[in-house]
Amino acid sequence: MARSPRQTNDLILDAAYGLFWRQGFLRVSMDQIAERAKLTKRTLYQRFRSKDDMIAATLAHASELALGRLESIELPTNRDAMIDSLFAQIADWAAAPRWSGAGFTRVVVELADLRGHPARAIARRHKAAVEAWYANRLALAKVSSPRKRAREIILLTEGAMMLMLIHGDRSYAEAAARAAKRLVRER
Repeated sequence: MARSPRQTNDLILDAAYGLFWRQGFLRVSMDQIAERAKLTKRTLYQRFRSKDDMIAATLAHASELALGRLESIELPTNRDAMIDSLFAQIADWAAAPRWSGAGFTRVVVELADLRGHPARAIARRHKAAVEAWYANRLALAKVSSPRKRAREIILLTEGAMMLMLIHGDRSYAEAAARAAKRLVRER
């Protein structure tokens, strides 16, 4: 049975996503993606002009999925309980087998010397959307200056994820939650 162009694109993006998140964006070859998707490399290049275009498309797709999952998260409205819940969920992600940190952060680190790479713009938009999501949740919890606090909390979130990845110690999420609670109380 023939696939539609949309099904073929989804198959490619799913294969690329799995490989990129496990092995890194720059280490994965188009041959590996083709093999995992059970397609020819020619088919990949018919859909995407380059690996860079595929990385960008994969990130855009992953961003849609991740932001959809964020919107479905049920959080307490009490600010301390909300922060505890956010950082507990981050610690839970870090406990997953083969967790490799925040993918959007990782891709920007991998592409640090390629400032104009389209994946960097997608990662920037994704992180801005996550920050806006935090600000909305903080506003619902009646935290003053929710945009400023969201920026501070996303810094704590990113730092906690990187340190959990480096040290393999989920207590960084707890420390970040304590710091975040101080931030929202002090202001």
